[in-house]
Amino acid sequence: MKHLLIVLSGPSGVGKGTIVKKLLQKGGFALSVSCTTRQPRAGEVDGKSYFFIDKERFEQKISRGGFLEYSNHFENYYGTPKDFVEKQLEKSDVILEIEVDGALQVKRANPEALLIMILPPSAEELKARLEKRGSENEETIARRISRMQYEISKKNEYDYTVINDDLNSAVGEILNIIANKKGDIK
Repeated sequence: MKHLLIVLSGPSGVGKGTIVKKLLQKGGFALSVSCTTRQPRAGEVDGKSYFFIDKERFEQKISRGGFLEYSNHFENYYGTPKDFVEKQLEKSDVILEIEVDGALQVKRANPEALLIMILPPSAEELKARLEKRGSENEETIARRISRMQYEISKKNEYDYTVINDDLNSAVGEILNIIANKKGDIK
């Protein structure tokens, strides 16, 4: 059976990370590890959280076509290493948890990739979730809410959208989408 490249994205605070953890607990999935030029945060592990590399090495990898997608956010590069994902796809379905522009880059290069956008029940709910995290100031939250409008404007370029108003329901819906897609490619 062919393995799927599954791309999950959506606004910051929508619950992508939590959904991914639940999917990984179900088994049968590998999580892609992205490269970044930003410094590690407390508790992050190189090769597990991210592959932490310097800007020069990242740009060399770009010039060699070494990324499925990459972008520059807040003065740091982020990208999905092509070789890492290809190795993982030999063994299992692979989940990419990436932002919208990167997801669309992946889809252009890999039309068979399954793109699923995770959406909040409402902008107000998303703002409440971001405030509850307590990790960002009001200015950052406002910037993330503003970015949400752009991300939502791209939802029609995705194969599916899932509203995360209930975690278990959202995970179940994603698992059904994946099962149906796998049934189509048998």
